[in-house]
Amino acid sequence: MNDTITAARRRAAGHQRRFDDRFAAYFDSLTDPAGGALELPPRGQFPRDALALLRDMAMRGGKRLRVALLHEAAALVADEPVPGLDEAAISVELLQAHGLIHDDIIDDSPMRRGGRSVYYAYRDRLPDQQDTALALAVLAGDLAAFLAQRVLLSSGLPPDRAAAMAAVQADVGAAAVLGQFLDLERDFGPVPDLDLLHAVTEFKSTRYSVLAPLRLGLLAAGVDPAPYDGELRRYASALGIANQLRDDWLDLFGDPGTVDKPLGADIRSGRRSYAVRELLAAADPSERSYLEAVLGDAESGEDTIDRVRRIARRHGVDRSVQAEADRHARKAAEVAATWHGRWRADAATFFEHLPAWTANRDH
Repeated sequence: MNDTITAARRRAAGHQRRFDDRFAAYFDSLTDPAGGALELPPRGQFPRDALALLRDMAMRGGKRLRVALLHEAAALVADEPVPGLDEAAISVELLQAHGLIHDDIIDDSPMRRGGRSVYYAYRDRLPDQQDTALALAVLAGDLAAFLAQRVLLSSGLPPDRAAAMAAVQADVGAAAVLGQFLDLERDFGPVPDLDLLHAVTEFKSTRYSVLAPLRLGLLAAGVDPAPYDGELRRYASALGIANQLRDDWLDLFGDPGTVDKPLGADIRSGRRSYAVRELLAAADPSERSYLEAVLGDAESGEDTIDRVRRIARRHGVDRSVQAEADRHARKAAEVAATWHGRWRADAATFFEHLPAWTANRDH
């Protein structure tokens, strides 16, 4: 890893460390009457349980790439601390939590970020009332989405700026839900083409994970992102596809010691990801027959996943999927390279070198 990529990674890690303390303080404030608390019902334990489970999952936040994107977007145009960035960062991570909680329900996932998913935490607590556990998990995800709006609208920013930032979050939140519909539709019928996979990536993750932080950072710094929307979208789309390709690669070829979930989830769930699409296209007839038989078998063991992995490596799927991730990372970097001279050099350099790092990360 060259020095510039290492520098981008260190900048991102610095944003993560600072944010985690601020995020913990935010959750403390929700139950502190002196700190802008929610008005919780005077009776009942379930509302407090939901907040506790949301906090536990959200604080297991990984790299906080969205937070880094947000702060560096503001740094493109501002060299001083920008009011509202903390609230915007909390908002993007709450919206992420909303999506992950609902994803784990849809995918029936017991683990998330190295711990129990919110859905399975409720199932563990209510083993004889699984319908209630499902309902409580849905509500916990909904709560995170509404809190993502609340933190912006109660931030103390000028009302027009707070409203504009909340509108960004409402728009990309709706896009993510539409993307989840498309994600489920993708796994019906024939193997999807690349345009469909790109659309799933764009709506389900790219818009709220990359595009929204870019827009929010500029808005917080007092800059209207609309004149730059085309290039922001190009950067976000290329980076989003590179990240998703790497996620798909890690799901099949990653190191179990560094990936925070069991490998082979896409095979077991029948998800026609970039890697699975490539694998089905490359396989010979007998291999394809085997793959179609195990695709979607939730009980597939490690031996099955190992055999699928061997087939994939035999046809170079590991190399071709990674090559595509690298190609899209280069496209994102080319967009960011044009920001030098117009915007602040250190932040432009961060955006230029971030894609190569994220497209080759190990978790």
